[in-house]
Amino acid sequence: MSRAKILHLHSTFDMGGKEARTVKLMNHFGDAAEHTVLVGDGEALGARDAIDPNIDVAFPGDAAPSLLGKPGPARYLKLADYFKKFDLVLSYNWGAMDGVMAHTLLGGAAGVPALIHHEDGFNEDENEKLNWKRNWFRIGGLRRAHALVVPSKTLEKIALDVWKQPAARLLHIPNGIDVDAYRKPPDKDAFPGLCKAKGEVVVGTVAGLRRVKNLPRLVRAVAQAGSHIRLAIAGEGPARGEIMAEAQRIGISDHVLMPGFLAEPWRYVGLFDIFALSSDSEQYPISLVEAMAAGCAIVSTDVGDVRNMVAKGNLPYIVARDDEAALGPAIAELARDKALRSKLGLANAQLAQREYRDETMFERYRMLYGKAMGRPDFARQQA
Repeated sequence: MSRAKILHLHSTFDMGGKEARTVKLMNHFGDAAEHTVLVGDGEALGARDAIDPNIDVAFPGDAAPSLLGKPGPARYLKLADYFKKFDLVLSYNWGAMDGVMAHTLLGGAAGVPALIHHEDGFNEDENEKLNWKRNWFRIGGLRRAHALVVPSKTLEKIALDVWKQPAARLLHIPNGIDVDAYRKPPDKDAFPGLCKAKGEVVVGTVAGLRRVKNLPRLVRAVAQAGSHIRLAIAGEGPARGEIMAEAQRIGISDHVLMPGFLAEPWRYVGLFDIFALSSDSEQYPISLVEAMAAGCAIVSTDVGDVRNMVAKGNLPYIVARDDEAALGPAIAELARDKALRSKLGLANAQLAQREYRDETMFERYRMLYGKAMGRPDFARQQA
Protein backbone atom coordinates (compact mmCIF):
# COMPACT_ATOMS: atom_id res chain seq x y z
CA MET A 1 0.00 0.00 0.00
CA SER A 2 1.42 3.40 -0.99
CA ARG A 3 2.21 5.92 1.71
CA ALA A 4 -0.30 8.66 2.45
CA LYS A 5 0.84 12.11 1.31
CA ILE A 6 -0.06 14.66 3.99
CA LEU A 7 0.31 18.42 3.76
CA HIS A 8 0.58 20.51 6.95
CA LEU A 9 -0.14 24.26 7.05
CA HIS A 10 1.48 26.13 9.97
CA SER A 11 2.07 29.83 10.56
CA THR A 12 5.21 28.98 12.58
CA PHE A 13 6.96 25.71 13.41
CA ASP A 14 8.88 26.57 16.56
CA MET A 15 8.14 24.08 19.30
CA GLY A 16 4.82 24.70 21.01
CA GLY A 17 1.72 22.65 21.75
CA LYS A 18 0.42 22.22 18.21
CA GLU A 19 3.90 21.65 16.82
CA ALA A 20 4.72 19.08 19.50
CA ARG A 21 1.56 17.14 18.68
CA THR A 22 2.23 17.36 14.94
CA VAL A 23 5.74 16.00 15.39
CA LYS A 24 4.53 13.26 17.71
CA LEU A 25 1.92 12.12 15.20
CA MET A 26 4.43 12.23 12.33
CA ASN A 27 6.82 10.05 14.32
CA HIS A 28 4.03 7.69 15.32
CA PHE A 29 2.71 7.19 11.78
CA GLY A 30 6.23 6.26 10.68
CA ASP A 31 6.53 5.05 7.10
CA ALA A 32 2.73 4.96 6.63
CA ALA A 33 2.91 8.61 5.54
CA GLU A 34 5.14 11.21 3.96
CA HIS A 35 4.77 14.81 5.03
CA THR A 36 5.18 18.27 3.56
CA VAL A 37 5.10 21.30 5.87
CA LEU A 38 4.29 24.81 4.65
CA VAL A 39 5.32 27.42 7.23
CA GLY A 40 4.33 31.06 6.98
CA ASP A 41 7.42 32.21 8.89
CA GLY A 42 10.26 30.31 7.27
CA GLU A 43 12.64 31.27 10.07
CA ALA A 44 10.53 29.65 12.79
CA LEU A 45 11.40 25.98 12.31
CA GLY A 46 12.68 24.89 15.73
CA ALA A 47 10.32 21.91 16.00
CA ARG A 48 11.79 20.34 12.86
CA ASP A 49 14.70 19.01 14.94
CA ALA A 50 12.31 16.83 16.95
CA ILE A 51 11.10 14.89 13.89
CA ASP A 52 12.54 11.38 13.73
CA PRO A 53 15.30 11.30 11.07
CA ASN A 54 13.60 8.28 9.47
CA ILE A 55 10.41 10.23 8.74
CA ASP A 56 9.94 11.36 5.15
CA VAL A 57 9.27 15.10 5.59
CA ALA A 58 9.91 18.14 3.41
CA PHE A 59 9.87 21.88 4.09
CA PRO A 60 9.60 23.36 0.58
CA GLY A 61 9.84 27.01 1.61
CA ASP A 62 9.74 29.35 -1.38
CA ALA A 63 9.21 26.42 -3.75
CA ALA A 64 5.56 26.23 -2.57
CA PRO A 65 2.78 28.85 -2.42
CA SER A 66 3.05 31.18 0.57
CA LEU A 67 0.63 31.17 3.49
CA LEU A 68 1.32 34.90 3.89
CA GLY A 69 -0.04 37.76 1.84
CA LYS A 70 -3.21 39.59 0.97
CA PRO A 71 -6.21 37.26 0.53
CA GLY A 72 -7.36 37.00 -3.05
CA PRO A 73 -8.34 34.67 -5.89
CA ALA A 74 -4.85 34.41 -7.38
CA ARG A 75 -3.28 33.25 -4.10
CA TYR A 76 -6.15 30.93 -3.34
CA LEU A 77 -5.96 29.34 -6.77
CA LYS A 78 -2.24 28.63 -6.32
CA LEU A 79 -2.83 27.09 -2.92
CA ALA A 80 -5.75 24.93 -4.06
CA ASP A 81 -3.77 23.73 -7.07
CA TYR A 82 -0.87 22.82 -4.77
CA PHE A 83 -3.22 20.83 -2.53
CA LYS A 84 -3.85 18.41 -5.40
CA LYS A 85 -0.42 16.84 -4.82
CA PHE A 86 -1.62 15.37 -1.53
CA ASP A 87 -4.10 12.92 -0.03
CA LEU A 88 -4.95 15.11 2.96
CA VAL A 89 -4.46 18.73 4.04
CA LEU A 90 -4.07 19.52 7.76
CA SER A 91 -4.29 23.17 8.82
CA TYR A 92 -3.48 24.67 12.21
CA ASN A 93 -4.78 27.81 13.92
CA TRP A 94 -5.54 31.26 12.53
CA GLY A 95 -2.21 31.51 10.68
CA ALA A 96 -3.35 28.79 8.24
CA MET A 97 -6.82 30.19 7.53
CA ASP A 98 -5.90 31.45 4.06
CA GLY A 99 -5.24 27.83 3.17
CA VAL A 100 -8.59 26.87 4.69
CA MET A 101 -10.40 29.56 2.70
CA ALA A 102 -8.64 28.51 -0.50
CA HIS A 103 -9.89 24.98 0.11
CA THR A 104 -13.44 26.17 0.80
CA LEU A 105 -13.64 28.31 -2.34
CA LEU A 106 -11.90 25.89 -4.68
CA GLY A 107 -12.11 22.57 -2.88
CA GLY A 108 -14.90 21.36 -5.10
CA ALA A 109 -12.50 21.11 -8.03
CA ALA A 110 -11.34 17.67 -9.10
CA GLY A 111 -8.35 16.36 -7.22
CA VAL A 112 -8.50 18.66 -4.19
CA PRO A 113 -8.26 16.43 -1.07
CA ALA A 114 -10.14 16.71 2.22
CA LEU A 115 -8.98 19.30 4.76
CA ILE A 116 -9.03 18.95 8.54
CA HIS A 117 -8.52 22.09 10.60
CA HIS A 118 -7.03 22.13 14.11
CA GLU A 119 -7.53 25.00 16.57
CA ASP A 120 -5.33 25.03 19.66
CA GLY A 121 -5.71 28.56 21.04
CA PHE A 122 -5.06 32.23 20.52
CA ASN A 123 -2.16 34.65 20.56
CA GLU A 124 -2.02 37.91 22.49
CA ASP A 125 -4.10 39.74 19.87
CA GLU A 126 -7.19 37.74 20.93
CA ASN A 127 -6.52 37.28 24.63
CA GLU A 128 -9.15 39.71 25.84
CA LYS A 129 -11.71 39.34 23.10
CA LEU A 130 -12.07 37.28 19.97
CA ASN A 131 -11.67 39.26 16.76
CA TRP A 132 -15.09 39.48 15.11
CA LYS A 133 -13.60 39.62 11.61
CA ARG A 134 -11.66 36.43 12.29
CA ASN A 135 -14.78 34.82 13.70
CA TRP A 136 -16.66 35.52 10.46
CA PHE A 137 -13.70 34.35 8.40
CA ARG A 138 -13.66 31.08 10.32
CA ILE A 139 -17.41 30.64 9.94
CA GLY A 140 -17.09 31.00 6.17
CA GLY A 141 -13.73 29.31 5.76
CA LEU A 142 -14.58 26.12 7.61
CA ARG A 143 -17.71 25.31 5.58
CA ARG A 144 -15.97 22.64 3.48
CA ALA A 145 -13.66 21.27 6.18
CA HIS A 146 -13.99 17.53 6.75
CA ALA A 147 -13.60 18.19 10.48
CA LEU A 148 -12.53 20.75 13.06
CA VAL A 149 -10.41 19.35 15.92
CA VAL A 150 -9.95 21.07 19.29
CA PRO A 151 -8.08 19.79 22.38
CA SER A 152 -10.07 21.63 25.05
CA LYS A 153 -13.64 22.02 26.27
CA THR A 154 -13.18 25.79 26.17
CA LEU A 155 -12.43 25.73 22.45
CA GLU A 156 -15.20 23.24 21.83
CA LYS A 157 -17.71 25.71 23.25
CA ILE A 158 -16.26 28.57 21.16
CA ALA A 159 -16.42 26.46 18.01
CA LEU A 160 -20.08 25.62 18.62
CA ASP A 161 -21.36 28.96 19.90
CA VAL A 162 -19.16 31.52 18.11
CA TRP A 163 -17.91 29.82 14.95
CA LYS A 164 -21.24 28.04 14.44
CA GLN A 165 -19.66 24.70 13.64
CA PRO A 166 -21.94 21.67 13.32
CA ALA A 167 -21.52 19.32 16.27
CA ALA A 168 -21.21 16.38 13.87
CA ARG A 169 -18.09 17.91 12.33
CA LEU A 170 -16.46 18.97 15.59
CA LEU A 171 -14.11 16.64 17.47
CA HIS A 172 -12.70 17.16 20.94
CA ILE A 173 -9.43 15.20 21.09
CA PRO A 174 -7.37 15.97 24.21
CA ASN A 175 -3.62 16.00 23.70
CA GLY A 176 -1.89 12.93 25.07
CA ILE A 177 1.64 12.09 26.09
CA ASP A 178 3.81 9.04 26.70
CA VAL A 179 3.04 9.09 30.40
CA ASP A 180 5.23 6.06 31.12
CA ALA A 181 8.34 7.94 29.95
CA TYR A 182 7.78 10.49 32.72
CA ARG A 183 7.77 7.82 35.43
CA LYS A 184 11.49 7.34 34.94
CA PRO A 185 13.90 9.37 37.11
CA PRO A 186 14.97 12.59 35.34
CA ASP A 187 18.48 13.01 33.98
CA LYS A 188 20.29 15.52 36.21
CA ASP A 189 22.40 16.65 33.24
CA ALA A 190 19.48 17.10 30.80
CA PHE A 191 18.88 20.78 31.67
CA PRO A 192 22.12 22.72 31.07
CA GLY A 193 23.22 24.80 34.03
CA LEU A 194 20.60 23.45 36.41
CA CYS A 195 22.55 22.52 39.53
CA LYS A 196 20.64 23.18 42.74
CA ALA A 197 22.43 24.38 45.83
CA LYS A 198 21.22 23.18 49.22
CA GLY A 199 17.92 24.79 50.10
CA GLU A 200 17.19 26.01 46.59
CA VAL A 201 13.84 25.40 44.91
CA VAL A 202 13.48 25.29 41.13
CA VAL A 203 10.40 26.66 39.42
CA GLY A 204 10.38 25.43 35.85
CA THR A 205 8.34 25.85 32.71
CA VAL A 206 8.38 24.67 29.09
CA ALA A 207 7.00 27.15 26.59
CA GLY A 208 7.44 28.86 23.28
CA LEU A 209 8.85 32.28 24.17
CA ARG A 210 5.93 34.34 22.89
CA ARG A 211 4.19 37.29 24.52
CA VAL A 212 1.01 35.30 25.09
CA LYS A 213 2.97 33.14 27.57
CA ASN A 214 3.69 36.30 29.62
CA LEU A 215 6.90 34.94 31.07
CA PRO A 216 7.98 38.35 32.44
CA ARG A 217 5.03 37.88 34.82
CA LEU A 218 6.57 34.60 35.98
CA VAL A 219 9.96 36.27 36.42
CA ARG A 220 8.36 38.84 38.74
CA ALA A 221 6.45 36.15 40.65
CA VAL A 222 9.61 34.13 41.26
CA ALA A 223 11.41 37.24 42.47
CA GLN A 224 8.51 37.93 44.85
CA ALA A 225 8.48 34.34 46.15
CA GLY A 226 11.99 34.36 47.60
CA SER A 227 15.70 34.63 46.91
CA HIS A 228 16.17 30.85 47.28
CA ILE A 229 14.06 30.15 44.20
CA ARG A 230 15.49 29.70 40.71
CA LEU A 231 13.56 29.89 37.45
CA ALA A 232 14.27 27.44 34.62
CA ILE A 233 12.67 28.13 31.23
CA ALA A 234 12.98 25.62 28.39
CA GLY A 235 11.93 27.09 25.06
CA GLU A 236 12.77 29.48 22.28
CA GLY A 237 10.98 32.36 20.59
CA PRO A 238 10.82 36.08 19.91
CA ALA A 239 10.15 37.16 23.53
CA ARG A 240 13.53 35.91 24.82
CA GLY A 241 15.02 39.39 25.04
CA GLU A 242 11.98 40.79 26.85
CA ILE A 243 12.13 38.01 29.45
CA MET A 244 15.82 38.45 30.17
CA ALA A 245 15.44 42.24 30.28
CA GLU A 246 12.79 41.87 33.00
CA ALA A 247 15.03 39.53 34.99
CA GLN A 248 17.85 42.04 34.76
CA ARG A 249 15.57 44.95 35.67
CA ILE A 250 14.50 43.36 38.95
CA GLY A 251 17.92 41.93 39.72
CA ILE A 252 17.44 38.16 39.42
CA SER A 253 19.10 37.42 36.08
CA ASP A 254 21.58 35.17 37.91
CA HIS A 255 18.59 33.10 39.11
CA VAL A 256 17.09 32.58 35.63
CA LEU A 257 18.19 29.79 33.29
CA MET A 258 17.14 29.96 29.62
CA PRO A 259 19.05 27.30 27.62
CA GLY A 260 16.68 27.47 24.63
CA PHE A 261 14.57 24.66 23.21
CA LEU A 262 15.26 21.29 24.83
CA ALA A 263 13.96 18.12 23.24
CA GLU A 264 12.80 15.09 25.23
CA PRO A 265 11.12 16.89 28.15
CA TRP A 266 10.71 13.58 30.02
CA ARG A 267 14.46 13.78 30.68
CA TYR A 268 14.31 17.06 32.61
CA VAL A 269 10.79 18.15 33.66
CA GLY A 270 11.05 15.99 36.78
CA LEU A 271 13.98 18.16 37.89
CA PHE A 272 11.57 21.01 38.60
CA ASP A 273 10.24 21.30 42.16
CA ILE A 274 7.28 23.33 40.89
CA PHE A 275 5.96 23.66 37.36
CA ALA A 276 4.50 27.07 36.55
CA LEU A 277 2.46 28.66 33.77
CA SER A 278 1.93 32.42 33.64
CA SER A 279 0.11 32.58 30.31
CA ASP A 280 -2.54 35.08 29.27
CA SER A 281 -4.10 32.39 27.11
CA GLU A 282 -3.92 28.62 26.91
CA GLN A 283 -6.38 25.93 25.93
CA TYR A 284 -5.00 22.52 26.81
CA PRO A 285 -1.27 23.04 27.50
CA ILE A 286 0.62 19.85 26.78
CA SER A 287 3.53 21.03 28.93
CA LEU A 288 1.17 20.97 31.91
CA VAL A 289 0.27 17.34 31.24
CA GLU A 290 3.97 16.50 30.96
CA ALA A 291 4.71 18.17 34.28
CA MET A 292 1.83 16.34 35.95
CA ALA A 293 3.06 13.00 34.59
CA ALA A 294 6.53 13.81 35.98
CA GLY A 295 5.02 14.33 39.44
CA CYS A 296 5.22 18.12 39.68
CA ALA A 297 3.06 20.37 41.79
CA ILE A 298 1.53 23.06 39.58
CA VAL A 299 1.14 26.83 39.86
CA SER A 300 -0.71 28.42 36.96
CA THR A 301 -2.91 31.22 35.81
CA ASP A 302 -6.51 30.11 35.38
CA VAL A 303 -6.65 29.93 31.60
CA GLY A 304 -8.22 27.48 29.17
CA ASP A 305 -8.77 24.01 30.61
CA VAL A 306 -6.04 24.24 33.26
CA ARG A 307 -8.47 24.12 36.18
CA ASN A 308 -10.08 21.01 34.71
CA MET A 309 -6.76 19.28 34.12
CA VAL A 310 -4.97 19.27 37.49
CA ALA A 311 -5.72 17.12 40.53
CA LYS A 312 -8.32 18.49 42.92
CA GLY A 313 -5.80 19.21 45.66
CA ASN A 314 -3.79 21.39 43.30
CA LEU A 315 -6.71 23.77 42.59
CA PRO A 316 -5.80 26.39 45.26
CA TYR A 317 -2.62 27.11 43.28
CA ILE A 318 -4.46 27.95 40.05
CA VAL A 319 -4.84 31.73 40.32
CA ALA A 320 -6.90 34.26 38.39
CA ARG A 321 -5.17 35.25 35.17
CA ASP A 322 -5.06 38.97 35.97
CA ASP A 323 -4.20 38.56 39.66
CA GLU A 324 -0.43 38.76 39.33
CA ALA A 325 -0.14 39.50 43.04
CA ALA A 326 -1.42 35.97 43.79
CA LEU A 327 1.12 34.14 41.63
CA GLY A 328 4.18 34.84 43.77
CA PRO A 329 2.55 33.79 47.08
CA ALA A 330 1.28 30.57 45.47
CA ILE A 331 4.83 29.73 44.42
CA ALA A 332 6.18 30.76 47.85
CA GLU A 333 3.71 28.54 49.71
CA LEU A 334 4.66 25.45 47.74
CA ALA A 335 8.35 26.32 47.89
CA ARG A 336 8.16 26.28 51.72
CA ASP A 337 6.43 22.90 51.96
CA LYS A 338 8.23 19.96 50.37
CA ALA A 339 5.72 17.44 51.74
CA LEU A 340 2.84 19.33 50.15
CA ARG A 341 4.69 19.49 46.82
CA SER A 342 5.20 15.73 46.94
CA LYS A 343 1.56 15.08 47.81
CA LEU A 344 0.25 17.25 44.96
CA GLY A 345 2.82 15.88 42.54
CA LEU A 346 1.76 12.31 43.28
CA ALA A 347 -1.92 13.17 42.78
CA ASN A 348 -1.14 14.89 39.47
CA ALA A 349 0.95 11.92 38.29
CA GLN A 350 -1.82 9.44 39.11
CA LEU A 351 -4.35 11.58 37.22
CA ALA A 352 -2.07 11.80 34.18
CA GLN A 353 -1.64 8.02 34.17
CA ARG A 354 -5.42 7.56 34.11
CA GLU A 355 -6.50 10.28 31.73
CA TYR A 356 -3.75 11.56 29.45
CA ARG A 357 -2.19 8.58 27.70
CA ASP A 358 -1.12 9.24 24.12
CA GLU A 359 -2.33 5.84 22.86
CA THR A 360 -5.89 7.17 23.01
CA MET A 361 -4.94 10.30 21.09
CA PHE A 362 -3.06 8.31 18.43
CA GLU A 363 -6.02 6.03 17.82
CA ARG A 364 -8.47 8.89 17.39
CA TYR A 365 -6.24 10.74 14.94
CA ARG A 366 -5.49 7.55 12.97
CA MET A 367 -9.18 6.91 12.52
CA LEU A 368 -10.00 10.54 11.68
CA TYR A 369 -7.24 10.96 9.10
CA GLY A 370 -7.84 7.54 7.57
CA LYS A 371 -11.55 8.22 7.13
CA ALA A 372 -10.88 11.63 5.55
CA MET A 373 -8.52 10.04 3.02
CA GLY A 374 -10.81 7.11 2.33
CA ARG A 375 -8.01 4.86 3.58
CA PRO A 376 -9.21 2.75 6.49
CA ASP A 377 -5.92 0.87 6.08
CA PHE A 378 -4.13 3.97 7.39
CA ALA A 379 -6.18 3.83 10.56
CA ARG A 380 -5.33 0.17 11.09
CA GLN A 381 -1.75 0.20 9.90
CA GLN A 382 -0.20 1.63 13.06
CA ALA A 383 -2.64 0.16 15.57
